Amino acid sequence: MTLAVPSQSSPAHPPAMDHYDRLLAEHYTWMLGGDPAALATAQRAFLADLGVAPGPSGTTAVDLGCGPGHSSLALAGLGFDPVFAVDLSAPLLAELAAQAGGEPAVRTVRSDLRGALPALVRPGSAGVVVCLGDTLTHLPTRGDVAALLGEISHALAPGGRAVLAYRDLTVPLTGTDRFLPVRATENRIMTCFLEYPDDFDDYTVVVHDLVHRRGPDGAWTLHTGSYRKLRLAHAWVLDQCRTAGLRVVHDAPVLAGGMRTVVLER
Repeated sequence: MTLAVPSQSSPAHPPAMDHYDRLLAEHYTWMLGGDPAALATAQRAFLADLGVAPGPSGTTAVDLGCGPGHSSLALAGLGFDPVFAVDLSAPLLAELAAQAGGEPAVRTVRSDLRGALPALVRPGSAGVVVCLGDTLTHLPTRGDVAALLGEISHALAPGGRAVLAYRDLTVPLTGTDRFLPVRATENRIMTCFLEYPDDFDDYTVVVHDLVHRRGPDGAWTLHTGSYRKLRLAHAWVLDQCRTAGLRVVHDAPVLAGGMRTVVLER
């Protein structure tokens, strides 16, 4: 059963969710490699290496922007219970529910990220909150990001941890570097193209997703969609974390595509 948490924000949800439900949700697990069990196993090892484990701070975990849920399943595998898996995409939550099977710790929650934490957990009671997969950049404004970090800090127990992963897209890509191959298999090819419009200056980047599918007759069809992401400077995010009362305990080196991973403690 999926819980529904009424949004406390306006607009009702980020525009990116329409893009996910119309295009990306169908391909999301495939984009990541296609094997949900292997993804959950790898994510469990990744989180364990970052020091994420149940302990004195408690066993409640929240996965903000859970998508198809490999991080939620990883948190349950590490011993967290309950694990609130929060997302607005009904198709992705349905996929997670199917994958979770008999795992009682995982509780899917259909909700905007903004306002979800106060509705789900008592202040100072969460052992860990994760917000991975570039979810932060899907929020409508930088003010929403700062507010969410405040909610994370308020939700965490003393000694509780937060793990953030997001892309720093503040330096524009140029030329053919703007074309990013995602994955290609025999019957499906996905490419991402980034556009830096003048109308929002350095505030957003427009993401264009192109998915080629080959049908049973061998003919290829093209499916496309676009949405805006925030451009979040890494230094700015760290400043907002500290302002929210979160101490940086690990700041991983930048990965390909500008992905940053930060571990914070309350």
